Amino acid sequence: MAILVTGGAGYIGSHTVLYLREKGEEVIVFDNLQKGHREAVMNDVPFYEGDLHDSALLDTVFSENNIDAVIHFAANSLVGESVTDPISYYQNNVSGSLNLVDRMVKNGVTNIVFSSTAAVYGEPETVPIQESDRTLPTNPYGETKLAIERLLHWADQAYGLKSVALRYFNAAGADPKGRIGEDHTPESHLIPIILESALGKRPYISVFGEDYDTEDGTCIRDYIHVMDLADAHYRALEKLKRTNESGVYNLGNGKGFSVKQVIDTCRAVTGRTIEAVTSPRRAGDPAILIASSQKAKDELDWIPKYPDVHEIVEHAWNWHLNHPNGYAKEGSVDGLK
Repeated sequence: MAILVTGGAGYIGSHTVLYLREKGEEVIVFDNLQKGHREAVMNDVPFYEGDLHDSALLDTVFSENNIDAVIHFAANSLVGESVTDPISYYQNNVSGSLNLVDRMVKNGVTNIVFSSTAAVYGEPETVPIQESDRTLPTNPYGETKLAIERLLHWADQAYGLKSVALRYFNAAGADPKGRIGEDHTPESHLIPIILESALGKRPYISVFGEDYDTEDGTCIRDYIHVMDLADAHYRALEKLKRTNESGVYNLGNGKGFSVKQVIDTCRAVTGRTIEAVTSPRRAGDPAILIASSQKAKDELDWIPKYPDVHEIVEHAWNWHLNHPNGYAKEGSVDGLK
């Protein structure tokens, strides 16, 4: 039996595919390569290039492969872009997911692990955030992810489609062996942006606000290693198969690091000068976002292997240092041939 990974050529998706293969799982990847990289996926992994709105292609994927579960990453994920172009986010994220679920039901596939986000919570009422806390997104990206969670809830009631939604916080790091890593255009995540500055690709790093109610005045976020996320997806799928029960889980380290702390860590890891320039706050940036992942630890037996932000940055730096242009103009990634 195989696992279909949508968005499997993206950052978190490709690391999850690598992890699943190392666990001995049969994997099929489906990706439109709008944001992902074909080079991030092992050559011997069956790969379908296409869009989730293509029902005929999805039916072909299900008919040609003995698929018993889906891990669904495929989505647009830039918060700012979702605010300026919400229609495209609803079309891609919600409509695409709706078609995927429809084809799963039609083809008798009843297990799905969904890549959700902490953005479903919006401005947190309490810290650390728990799964039972209010969900009130402050941007269309978070709204689309919450809409898909609700779709999966009702699909369970109507069709017996069992799902686990994983709400994770700030994904970071790279494969510890340096085989694959993070390559976005444009880059929007803090750690790779800082490392681009260390590589001389940016003149400085902007710090958006130094007047928050935190110890050093900058925002605090919960960073989770991408391979720990991959492990959680695997464990969520195992739980679905074992219990046949749907669920929702936060994924984070339960510990926050400020923007200044992350910059200082990057300076220490790289040994390079990284200039930081204070800029005005960005609208909608909460001061502190930290997850409570106790439920995932209790029910999925999930414990992050790489909780130290220094090690997270080390793995990311190893990738960026050896791939300063990401996957551009590369052939098969070392170790993935």
